[in-house]
Amino acid sequence: MSYIRFTILILVLLQSILHSEAQLYIGFYSGTCSAAEFIVKEEVAKAYSQDRGLAAGLVRLHFHDCFVKGCDASVLIDSTPSNKAEKDSPANNPSLHGFDVIDNAKARLESLCPRVVSCADIIAFAARDSFEITGGQGYDVPAGRRDGRVSLIADTKALPPATANLNQLTQMFSTHGLTQEEMVTLSGAHTIGRSHCTSFASRLYNFSQSVNQDPGLNTLYASKLKQECPKGNSNANLVVPMNPNSPTISDTGYYVDVLNKRGLFTSDQSLLTSINTAKQVHQNAMNPVLWKSEFAKAMVKMGGIGVMTGHQGEIRSNCRVINK
Repeated sequence: MSYIRFTILILVLLQSILHSEAQLYIGFYSGTCSAAEFIVKEEVAKAYSQDRGLAAGLVRLHFHDCFVKGCDASVLIDSTPSNKAEKDSPANNPSLHGFDVIDNAKARLESLCPRVVSCADIIAFAARDSFEITGGQGYDVPAGRRDGRVSLIADTKALPPATANLNQLTQMFSTHGLTQEEMVTLSGAHTIGRSHCTSFASRLYNFSQSVNQDPGLNTLYASKLKQECPKGNSNANLVVPMNPNSPTISDTGYYVDVLNKRGLFTSDQSLLTSINTAKQVHQNAMNPVLWKSEFAKAMVKMGGIGVMTGHQGEIRSNCRVINK
């Protein structure tokens, strides 16, 4: 064996060792379950054909997983008589959707490759596929995440509330290693999906002691929202599209709405409260290609928050229950 060939072999072996011990990398399942990403993509497409709203739910599921104890699929664990899990937090229930899609993909993967593909990776793949199927830019997902064994309702306080101001949002994203620019980019996920009226009703009624309606909300838009979310209506399941003009398409309509004071949440409209973030909102509104590219990069970075790899955690056989 020549010196050059021997050196290349050593480098390949070292890279393999590093990957297996601590890193996420693209093509993680190529040798152990090569159909993994294809199966997840199939399940996402199947669900999307029946309910286009599920795509937004799966993107949101990835976000809500990663912001609580890292991307470890803890958001999928069911509550037990002795423990209230994340998914039953008011921050997640009833707003999160897509659990069945993850279950279906996991069932197929367990039949084909038992205890190989983690639930955390399935969530990451499904979020990517959801963004792509709604018109976003596809991207490679580094994999190798392991599943966590702990899910506590108290930990969901790490999720940014709809009422957050710019400083609060910036701090909460910074805690997870994400910049303010990435925060503005990821906020664009609100271009798809729906919101419960309860998440923004305070902007429509009794906003403050001196003002009934949030002055930062477009008057005509507020009137429309009041028709869809009547004051005093006890139906907690009332929902409205977050981006009324294209609620199932990943475009930059969200940023256009924010510029026109049609951001649904206080947190959305807060993006205009600083020169830098307002400039980025305008830039994204005018350049869809740039936003889609930056969103893909930010999703990959977010998908690496607090991950467990190697021999940490476990590979759940059922995403809703930790292994015995």
